Amino acid sequence: MTRSRTPRVVATATALVGALALTACGANDQPQQGAADQAKAERGGVLRILGESQSLNFDPAKSSSLPITSLALVHRRLTGWLNEPGQDAKVVPDLGDTGKTDDGGKTWTFTLKEGLKYADGTPIKADDVKWGVERSYAPAFSGGLGYHKQLIEGGADYRGPFEGQRLDSIKVPDDRTIVFTLSRPYGDWPWVASTPAFAPVPSGKGAEADYSDHAVASGPYKVEKYQKGVEARLVRNENWDSATDELRGGLPDEILFQLGQDTSVISQRLTADSGDDRFAFGSSFVSPAQLAQLAGNPSAKQRLVTSKTGALAYLALNTQKAPFDNPKVRQAVQYAVDKTSYQIASAGNAELAGDVATTLITQGIAGREQFDLYQTKPSGDPEKAKSLLAEAGFPNGISGLEFLVSQTNNYPEKAEAVQAALVKAGIQSEIRVLESDAYTAESRADNPNYALTLSSWQPDFPSANANIQPLFDSKEIGQGGYNLSRYSNPEVDQLIAAAQATVDPVEAGKKWVELDRKILADSPVVPLIYTRNSFLHGSKVADFRIADFPAYPNYARVGLLK
Repeated sequence: MTRSRTPRVVATATALVGALALTACGANDQPQQGAADQAKAERGGVLRILGESQSLNFDPAKSSSLPITSLALVHRRLTGWLNEPGQDAKVVPDLGDTGKTDDGGKTWTFTLKEGLKYADGTPIKADDVKWGVERSYAPAFSGGLGYHKQLIEGGADYRGPFEGQRLDSIKVPDDRTIVFTLSRPYGDWPWVASTPAFAPVPSGKGAEADYSDHAVASGPYKVEKYQKGVEARLVRNENWDSATDELRGGLPDEILFQLGQDTSVISQRLTADSGDDRFAFGSSFVSPAQLAQLAGNPSAKQRLVTSKTGALAYLALNTQKAPFDNPKVRQAVQYAVDKTSYQIASAGNAELAGDVATTLITQGIAGREQFDLYQTKPSGDPEKAKSLLAEAGFPNGISGLEFLVSQTNNYPEKAEAVQAALVKAGIQSEIRVLESDAYTAESRADNPNYALTLSSWQPDFPSANANIQPLFDSKEIGQGGYNLSRYSNPEVDQLIAAAQATVDPVEAGKKWVELDRKILADSPVVPLIYTRNSFLHGSKVADFRIADFPAYPNYARVGLLK
C-alpha cells in the first residue's frame, strides 16, 4: 500500500539493540523480567515514559503508531491486537467485532459494542469511525498509515469530508454498524481496521490543524497538557469502560511522556533507578554502547527486557541497474555476505543483535516457514560467490558499485562490515553516507544511482502480507515506495494480489510462504538478521513485556507497583 512515512524498523527509526558481555534473553525469560515484573501491577500512580522524540502525535489521521504503543492510550480502533509472549498475534475486537464478509472479502461489516463513550460522555457511533477514516484522506491530515486509502472503493480520488463529500463505499445503516466496500477482495481487512485511521473522530469535528493537541479520547486516557519538546500529560478518561476493552489495562492514574530526552541520559537515569525514575521506562531502544555500560550492573540488567525477535535487516540490490540486473550476480551476493560480521557491527554481540535471517517473512508471524535457499556458513562462502560471478560473466570480479546508507543507527559501520565481506568475493563498492532525510528521499526516488543499500523492516500489522507487499510489489518502486531493490516481477505481482484476496488466514499463509521462496530465488535482497530490541525500565514498573510480535512493549498493559 502507499504510505508516506518512515517504515517502522529497527534500523531507520530508532537505535539498534545489542552490547558486549550481556546474556540475551527473550522478553518472557524470568531472569530478564526482574522483581517488578514478577509482582502484580496495581491501579494508581504516575507512569513516566522517557523518549528522545520532540513530539507526540495523537491525531489518528497523521499517526503510524502501533495498536500497542502511545496512540492506544488515547484512542481505540475498530479492531486491535492480542499479542501474548509465546503466541502468534491475533486480531481481536476493540470498538467493534473483527468483521464479517459474505462475498469473498470485498465487503466487510463490523458491529460496534454497546455503551461506548468519548471522554466528554457522548456516544461513539459508527459514523464517527466513518468520519475518522474519511478525514485521513484530506491532504492536510495525511502522513499516517495508508493501507486503506487505495483499497476502499472510490478512495483513489477522494480528498476528505471537509467540503461535504462523503464516501459512499462506507455505509452506516445504524449507529452500531459500519460496512466497507473495497475495490477488490482483501483478506487482511480486519488487520487494516486496526491501523490508526480507524479510531473514531466525532462526526464533523477535527478540521483544525492542532487536533492532535486536544483529540477527543475514546481510550482510557485523555490529553490534559501537551508541550512539544517537553511533555505530554495524559489523565484518566472517566467515561472509558474497562468492561468493553480487553486490550487496555488503564492502570496508572496518569501517564507522563517526557520528550526530547537524550538517549544516554535516559539510560543513566533508568540505571540509577532513583526517585520518579523508578516509575519510568524508556521508549527508545537501548543502544550498543549503553548496553555495554550495563554489563556490570546486576540491578539494571534485571530490568532490561530484550525482544525474542524483531525487524528483518536486509541488503537490497538494485535489480534495475547492472550488474544486479543479472540474477546470478545477485545470488553470488547471498554467499558473499558475512552475516556474523554484520551481527557484530550491529550490536557488538551476535546473540543480542538477533538471529541470522534466511527468509523474508519475519519471526512471530503466523504461517511463517523457516527455510534457507542459500545454505552456507553464517560467515559466508566467498569462493562459492566467485564461482557464481564467473558463471555470470565476471571472472575478475566487479568494481565501482555505489553503496548508499543512512548516517543513522550505526549504518556506516554495518555497511563497512558488508563491504569487507564482498571484497573477499571480488565485489568492490564505495560507501556513500547521507543524512537521514536525504537518504530516505534518494533511496525511494524514481531512478536512484545506488547499487546496494541497507535497510530493515518490521510489518505494520502481524501478517506476511505486510512483510512481502511493501518491499516487493512493483507498485512500490519509486514515488516514495519501499521497494528499495526496485524488484519487478509480473508473476509475483499477480501472486501478491491473489494472496491478498484470500480470506482464510491458513490458506493465505501458504501463498505468502510460496512468495517468500519465489522472491528469494530471484535474490533481490539478502536477509541479514532478525533484529532484537532492548528496553530498560525502573524498578516500580510492572507487566513490562514484549510479545513475539511486534518487538515493542505493550504500553496499554504496563502498570506500577506501590
